[in-house]
Amino acid sequence: MTKLETLLKRADDNLPSSLDKLFALLRIPSISTDPAYREKCAEAADWLVGELKTLGFAATAYTTKGHPMVVGTSENAPEGAPHVLFYGHYDVQPVDPLELWESDPFAPEIRDAGNGRKIITGRGTSDDKGQLMTFLQACRAYREENAELPVKITVMFEGEEESGSPSLPAFIEEHGDLIKADFALVCDTGMWDRETPAIAATLRGLVGDEVVITAADRDLHSGFFGGAAANPIHILADILAGLHDETGRVTLPGFYDGVEETPEDVKKSWEQLGETDQRFLGEIGLSVPSGEKGRSVLELTWTRPTAEVNGITGGYTGEGFKTVIAAKASAKVSFRLVGTQDPVKIRESFRAYVSSKIPEDCSVEFHPHGGSPAIHLDYNAPFLKKAQTALSEEWPKPAVVIGMGGSIPIVGDFQRKLGMDSLLVGFGLNDDRIHSPNEKYELTSFHKGIRSWIRILDALAK
Repeated sequence: MTKLETLLKRADDNLPSSLDKLFALLRIPSISTDPAYREKCAEAADWLVGELKTLGFAATAYTTKGHPMVVGTSENAPEGAPHVLFYGHYDVQPVDPLELWESDPFAPEIRDAGNGRKIITGRGTSDDKGQLMTFLQACRAYREENAELPVKITVMFEGEEESGSPSLPAFIEEHGDLIKADFALVCDTGMWDRETPAIAATLRGLVGDEVVITAADRDLHSGFFGGAAANPIHILADILAGLHDETGRVTLPGFYDGVEETPEDVKKSWEQLGETDQRFLGEIGLSVPSGEKGRSVLELTWTRPTAEVNGITGGYTGEGFKTVIAAKASAKVSFRLVGTQDPVKIRESFRAYVSSKIPEDCSVEFHPHGGSPAIHLDYNAPFLKKAQTALSEEWPKPAVVIGMGGSIPIVGDFQRKLGMDSLLVGFGLNDDRIHSPNEKYELTSFHKGIRSWIRILDALAK
């Protein structure tokens, strides 16, 4: 057997004990958003430090204002080998509503899911403990075969990803030298489908604002004042309705500055994925595409910017009927960004537009949310191509390069603050129920995820 084949066999032989290690981590209820679980988050961090040390890493749990940040560095690597940072998070979402779980969310088990599939159940299985453990178990295979890791590796496990990463900016500012590498590996994403691995090359940015419009100094009787007094809900509705024109384009001045058309070769590669508007929308009970006319759902969600109203409040919304004119109305609006759109300029344009629509006897205030630009990885980057080949050798179908409609703030921080691009590779599936009751991770995803990382590390060294 070749060295690579020996390592892959070791991963196969280790699968039962690798699952034991995963289950030990899954049993720790490291819920970062609930202060009652602070000690459990620290316990999970300490567990990971111990695991890293058994794998030959120099590892420490760094204290932050929130939950610990775990950093480990491999002590040996071939001369001239690239240095990679692997990022994952050990914190998990709350489990509410508990009554909807089919089993204890922190008592993981393996179940038969039919059609020859087996799944690992429990909170954090897919997001993100199962994912990060695929990488650690790949490193374990190298160590147990007395094989030197083919690249220099630093790992960083965060404990606040599910609560907005409040301690992360300060940690990068203070300890950036500890985690800076040639590029990062981020395993918090998913497969294209059960047989097709994916590498995400684009992430949309995000900027948001809450708008609060105030009219009268109190709620008004609509019989006494209706027709004469300004209604902030009407004002707000007019503002929100004006964000898009009849073609679905956003109307804010300068909104499309920095937005480029998707290259034809990229669109053709996406066509080969076989996604259709009907299937994409049918999964959520819809059938008619929204947004900009004449574009596919993949283009709309991966490489086009958006303006979305995420919530509206105002007036009486309780049981029964109350004929009032509200004193205040508010909305939360977010913008997904692409290309080189500037979050600051987008926010300024939105606020100027809103302010221009406010009557002189009314007022408006804004509360910001988010502010990260889009991320784009060179489709021809050598490390991306190597990873794509390695993944294609492991899975039934060749790996595809895709976009992601969402945002992963850490990726932007790595790029802007440390000058690192990120390779986004994960083995989750769309039906893993992350953030929901009955979260699961496919046993195949865990097993082949370990094997995939062995192949990727081997390929990156060449």
